[in-house]
Amino acid sequence: MTTEEPVIAPSADVDPSAVIGRGTRVWHLAQVREKARTGVSCVLGRGAYVGPGVVLGDNVKLQNYALVYEPAVLEDGVFIGPAAVLTNDLYPRSADTTGRLKRDGDWEALGVEVREGAAVGARAVIVAGRTIGRYALVAAGAVVTRDVPDFALVAGNPARRIGWVGRAGRPLAESPDGGWICPETGERYVEDAGSLAPAETGG
Repeated sequence: MTTEEPVIAPSADVDPSAVIGRGTRVWHLAQVREKARTGVSCVLGRGAYVGPGVVLGDNVKLQNYALVYEPAVLEDGVFIGPAAVLTNDLYPRSADTTGRLKRDGDWEALGVEVREGAAVGARAVIVAGRTIGRYALVAAGAVVTRDVPDFALVAGNPARRIGWVGRAGRPLAESPDGGWICPETGERYVEDAGSLAPAETGG
């Protein structure tokens, strides 16, 4: 684990109550709100936004102008592409039915959860309350309106599964035995009832 102190650009806005992990870099114009927390060795790109109470695991990357609204949770090794948005309100309105401006506490914030190793492409939108499974890959520009399974490759609006990816992020190829194999690592995966998991290696 790194022992380096975090590096925070002078133009970044980090609330004093936020916790920035060792080795994390917060670049120009990024904003980290109150009680947000990052793990170690994260990268928050230029103009990235991390909402109040958002939790980032270790080795998380938020590319430039990625917006992560509370109460999102991003596990270790998550990648959020440039200008991607993780929303938190299923029924957004500026004002209530009386015409009064809504403020904190006037609506229910539903955070997005992004599981270990998953990646969200540039300008993708994840609707409030959705979960992105482990090592899944959301294509650039996709609009995710339902949960994404582990290792799924999803694209489009609304996003639908168009394939599977392995831990390396490469699309998997179907093997002669009916399973799936990563062309980069050779790792094998098995599909069962619409879900994918690494094959048992045995011993």
